[in-house]
Formats: sequence, structure tokens, C-alpha cells
Amino acid sequence: MKLGVPAPKLGVPSPETVIDACANAWDLFVRGGIADRTPLPASIIAEGPQRTVFRYHQQGGRRVRHAPVLLVPPLAAPASCFDLHRGCSMAEHLLQLGYPLYLVDYGPIAFSDRDLGLEHWVEDVLPTAIREVSKDAGGRAVQLVGWCLGGIMSLLAVAADRTLPVNSVTLIASPFDFRRVRLLAPVRVIGDLTRGQLVGSLNRLLGGAPAPLVSLGFRLTAIDKLLLKPFVLARHLHDREVLAQIEAVDAYMANMLAYPGRTFGQLYHRFFRVNELAGGRIAFGEHVIDLADVEVPVLAIGGEDDVLAPVEAVHHVARLLPNAPEVRLEVAPGGHLGVLTGRAARRTTWAYVDEFLLEHDAFKAAEARAA
Repeated sequence: MKLGVPAPKLGVPSPETVIDACANAWDLFVRGGIADRTPLPASIIAEGPQRTVFRYHQQGGRRVRHAPVLLVPPLAAPASCFDLHRGCSMAEHLLQLGYPLYLVDYGPIAFSDRDLGLEHWVEDVLPTAIREVSKDAGGRAVQLVGWCLGGIMSLLAVAADRTLPVNSVTLIASPFDFRRVRLLAPVRVIGDLTRGQLVGSLNRLLGGAPAPLVSLGFRLTAIDKLLLKPFVLARHLHDREVLAQIEAVDAYMANMLAYPGRTFGQLYHRFFRVNELAGGRIAFGEHVIDLADVEVPVLAIGGEDDVLAPVEAVHHVARLLPNAPEVRLEVAPGGHLGVLTGRAARRTTWAYVDEFLLEHDAFKAAEARAA
């Protein structure tokens, strides 16, 4: 060290920080955890194959003065993505704002479900769930909020059936141009070299993508965070909020579900390899769904650090909706899950959703006209 240059000062934690870190370490490693992952109370209003529709209980007897909102998760991911843990729960947030809130849950996928294609959800599960929610809410039009594939399926369902009682669609981390997903480039190369036979053969053998493989795939998309996790834990051991978020995300990733064989095959061949969705049209048998038929407002939010759904892949949807009265594009911090339910989501993603839902709330509009 050169003379005259003071030595760098090492940060010495305060006694309060040390006490907090010790208490958090005890709760995290000995008592079983910090995050409160107790599900919000809800009642079942409808059931069917691969479809259970829940209505969340209003908190504190709050008077309902909004049109209903239906949360739509993707396939192969637990529906708890919208209710990760207390403090980072979009469902809890929307309930506090007074929305009649609903959730469709597909349940676990078995080997016997391997012949189910994407059209099962787009043309049957979601339309039925939407109509059940509208019926339960007194016939009001529904606002859809979908994450990842849940957003894609929501938009396809609305395009396929314009009689659905839907007033708006919100897409969070939903890619529509898979050529822009650089993470999938090696998958496309392998697919082109083997003409899709390698993945197709494995898919037929396994009957889809097994849950452990799906969980591993999600974890590998954030391999840097996985490797640095011990250092992050050590650095933030005094911060209970950070530790709760890490714990909740780990628990979520460990409980991924399987993809049905036929659905996984469609996603691989038609979305990843051919990039069919980027053109705005997709055919299921003789039924051609054209996103140009969407005639409701759409909000699309992309995550700044999302490698599974980069912002440009998410915002591509604006080119496919010429007849939507409004297509709003936003960017929020976070990766694929973080943009939905990260610690910064409350002041970014959720704020965008709040504003959009309120602007297109049919109940509020009717109330204003009456006044």
C-alpha cells in the first residue's frame, strides 16, 4: 500500500444487525422458514377436468365495487405464483383494492393426460372458467390477468371466441416472438439438426415434460443466482424481507408441475422451432385462431432481466392486435417470476395493472354513468 493512502475501512456490523442476523438464521435453518406462505382463503365455485375455479374471500368485509378479475397461471407452474407469500402476493394486493378476485387452477398433470393439447385449455378450460366467474359475479364482464403461458392462452381464448364476457386482458411476461428468446437458440439448433426427432422421441417416451425436469429448467434460467445464493444469504442474513423472498421462490421452484405430452410437443414444434405465434395466427385442427380478432384492451408487461420472455418478445404482441382499442406496453424490473411477484413489483408491475384495470372496469364505468 502506498504511503499517505489510508487503508480501506472494513464495515463492522452494528449489534442490532448481528442480533437480527442470528434471529433470522435460527428461524430460517432451525425453525423451518421465515416466509408466511399460507394461502389466502378461497372457495371453489366450479370444477371440471383440469379446471378448478376459486373465488378469494374478501378481506375485512370490504364492499365490492369493481368488475371481477380472473388470475390465469401458466401450465406446469403452481397457481400460487399469484400468491407467493404475504407481502409479495398480487392476489392479496388486488383483494386489498376491493376487486372480486378469482383464480383458475389446472391441478397436477398425470401421464394419463398426455394426449391433451393446448386447444384443451384455450377452447375449453379457460372459456368455461371465464363464464363461471362472470356468472358468479352477477353477469359482469371479466378482466383477465395472465402470467407467462397463462397470458398467451388468455389472449388466444379471447380471439377464438368473441362472445366471452371479457373486458380486458393483462399479459405479464408472455412472449409472442420466440425468435427473440435467445435462451432457446440452442434448442432450435438441435431441433433443426434432428428435424425435431430427438425432443419428439423423448416427449413420446415420457408422456410430456416431467415435473422435476421442468423445475430444473426454470432453475437453470437463473444459474447465476443459483450459484451466488450462499453469498446473497450471507450478505442479507439480517434482512428478513429478502430472506423471505428467497425462501418463497425456492419453495415455488421446487413444486413445478408436468407438461402434458401433446401440449409440450405443440409448444416445442410450433412455438419454439417454427415461431408460429409470432405471425398472430395458430390453427388447432380446422379451427384457426387469429389474434387480429381480439377487440378488447390489452396490457403487456415485460421484465427487464427476463431471459425466458425478453421485453422485445413480450411487446411483439402489439403488432398482432390491429383491432384492439388499446395496446399498452410497459417494462418492469425483474426476471420471469420477479416481474410478477418480486419485491419491486408493488411499485411497478402491480401499479401498471392497477391503473389498467381501473381504466377498463365496466362496473366503475356503469357507476359513473349512473352518477
